[in-house]
Amino acid sequence: MTTGPSTPSLPLEGIRIMDVTHIVAGPFCSMILGDMGAEVIKIERPGDGERGRGNGPFIDGPDGGRVSARYLGLNRNKKSITLDLRDPRCKAAFERMVKESDILLDNWGPGALRRLGLGYDVLKELNPKLIYVSITGYGDPEGPAPGPYSDWPANNPCVQGMGGWMAVTGEPGGAPQMVGDNIGDSVPGVWSALGVMMALEARHRTGEGAFVDMAMYDCMATHMTSTMPFYQATGQVAGRERSNMLSAQLALKAKDGYVVLAGAGGPEKWKTLWRYMDREDLIDDERFLGLGVSGDFYMNNYVPELEAWTSSRTKEDVANQLTGIGYSMGIVQDQKDLDECPHLEARGMFVNGGDNLGGIFRTVNTPIKFAGGPDNPNIEPPFLGANNEEILRSIGGVSQDELEQMQSDGVI
Repeated sequence: MTTGPSTPSLPLEGIRIMDVTHIVAGPFCSMILGDMGAEVIKIERPGDGERGRGNGPFIDGPDGGRVSARYLGLNRNKKSITLDLRDPRCKAAFERMVKESDILLDNWGPGALRRLGLGYDVLKELNPKLIYVSITGYGDPEGPAPGPYSDWPANNPCVQGMGGWMAVTGEPGGAPQMVGDNIGDSVPGVWSALGVMMALEARHRTGEGAFVDMAMYDCMATHMTSTMPFYQATGQVAGRERSNMLSAQLALKAKDGYVVLAGAGGPEKWKTLWRYMDREDLIDDERFLGLGVSGDFYMNNYVPELEAWTSSRTKEDVANQLTGIGYSMGIVQDQKDLDECPHLEARGMFVNGGDNLGGIFRTVNTPIKFAGGPDNPNIEPPFLGANNEEILRSIGGVSQDELEQMQSDGVI
């Protein structure tokens, strides 16, 4: 008997996640998992919902509805229920849901669930196969590796500063600066998703769940992949000085913006570049071949000579020409450039997630792609409590009468 080709499925289909997270780090993690096919049930506080719903800018609908653009960007492919976990009925429903779930994500803050009587000891008793992922600033105080900062709250700026990023970002001699987006949240979100996958693989072999303790601070420190090895080798602290300019050049002015000439290489590559720019005269000066020069010399001498050529050409023309002679080039792009980028479009990196109000909300897709695999799901972010009846009447074990009474009491 012959059968037709099997329908490809997403890798996390059949996995259920209880998502007790808010703002960015946790929702970014659960969005990745939802994009990969997991059922993500977002647990929110009645009334206002998770804090991300209140963060502007906002999109206004024709009928007076309003929704946070930042919330829309992080919460596709999820369901939403509302529970006041201080209420015994809600707590009991939550516990029943734990028994029917694979993963619980939590970034409400150090000890938040524990103070509600839902610490890992209780969760593990309810469901020995549960994977509990705690995302905190500095590690769970009662997790496997508590530290002196574990009780501290944290956010994106805190962990960018603590993790070493601000010390190497900004003008030489100036004040430390943050990287301009929420990498202090999104980087831990990615690592937390990886932690989930590792725990699922371990459970596949052992049948046991796990407590995955994710610290935003740890994740940011892990990404100091150049400066930490440099310090270990030399004992010198890399700051915002210009000493590394010859191996990682700054942006150069073009006619319509900036380009990045990265990793120019040794003398032969500089010779190729100067010849291409009709500056053979510079080849006789070994300083212009990258031999024994400082970052200041690069900024004060190389950059003006390079920009004499680049500034009369468009950034796309500069990138294309110098890529053609073997240089690693980039174009400095803003959000509008990204949104209109034909390469990202061709790669399927944009989806219309919808805005709950009948309009379009274009957002960036998850970058994981499988050859021959199905498209990622694309379900618009849920209204607050949109799935209360569906979820609470099933795995929450709440009767219709109880559901109506809880609604009347304002605990869902």
